[in-house]
Amino acid sequence: MAPLFETIKSFNDVPITSDGVETASFLEAMDGVLTMFDLFGSTVFGFVQSDIRGNISGVRARYQQARTDSETLEALVQCEATAGDKHKHGTACLVRLFRGLAFIQHSLQHMQNHPNEELHVCFRNAYEVTLKHHHAWVVRQVLHVAFRAVPHRRDFYGTISSGASPEKFDPEFGKWLDALEKIVKRMKGFLEGGGYGKV
Repeated sequence: MAPLFETIKSFNDVPITSDGVETASFLEAMDGVLTMFDLFGSTVFGFVQSDIRGNISGVRARYQQARTDSETLEALVQCEATAGDKHKHGTACLVRLFRGLAFIQHSLQHMQNHPNEELHVCFRNAYEVTLKHHHAWVVRQVLHVAFRAVPHRRDFYGTISSGASPEKFDPEFGKWLDALEKIVKRMKGFLEGGGYGKV
């Protein structure tokens, strides 16, 4: 079996121009994120999968409604804002999706930067930085318990690398993480700077 990052669209392959992040390629890369978490079954990362899946659906629905005016994520948001839709469902889903992506990016980057820390520590630390301030006390407690159920680091790494050597897998994983970080930073700036929502 090939390593995960050889079989899914990488964020490294999502075009970013002066107009913004290409919507269709971004959504395809997001499907790859779901594929990654699907490798562990629905119970382990269910809280992440459910949130991401719902938000991808909302963004994809908005994209399909106005494809020619939504070629970039930025254009999708601006198109929805000028369409007069008071609910702006696609934009709300995009904001929540980027909150989740910031969490994933911080978690996995922490895992790469701290090779001796277990995954639940990486997730907990990333949660404190990215999502905690968006959640009520009850949700925080549920998630802290859920983090204890994530796989051990070696099992997670072994699954997403499909047994490939670190020399082969690490560079691809690094490129994926770097590109994800670039997209998250760009969209965070755009969404917050434009008053569309707080990531």
